[in-house]
Amino acid sequence: DRYDEFEKLNTEILGVSIDSVFSHLAWVQTDRKSGGLGDLKYPLISDVTKSISKSFGVLIPDQGIALRGLFIIDKEGVIQHSTINNLAIGRSVDETMRTLQALQYVQDNPDEVCPAGWKPGDKSMKPDPKGSKEYFAAI
Repeated sequence: DRYDEFEKLNTEILGVSIDSVFSHLAWVQTDRKSGGLGDLKYPLISDVTKSISKSFGVLIPDQGIALRGLFIIDKEGVIQHSTINNLAIGRSVDETMRTLQALQYVQDNPDEVCPAGWKPGDKSMKPDPKGSKEYFAAI
């Protein structure tokens, strides 16, 4: 639903599932109100060999299932953030967006860090005793 917001942040989204391409076809051909995915604006990759799931540490091999993983990978191909949830727990798009924005902020401002709960427009802080003391004195 919020694909366009991620696109504005110069971010690519990929979905990966251990289901087959045939299952994916059925999911996207099923309307969301009927429990399907409907039209997606991003690629949905079939990982039937489970090699991607294994590589990203979400595979439970003895059960043949993959947990819900979310990974923010920077432009250099480095995983900067990962969240792995049990099957019963969904992910937060708001938190993913906030984390992505913080990552992009510190990449553009390498001498600063984003404190807990940071959102765009909030104060950042310097990662040293003096700079952090100035930050905490101001909040």
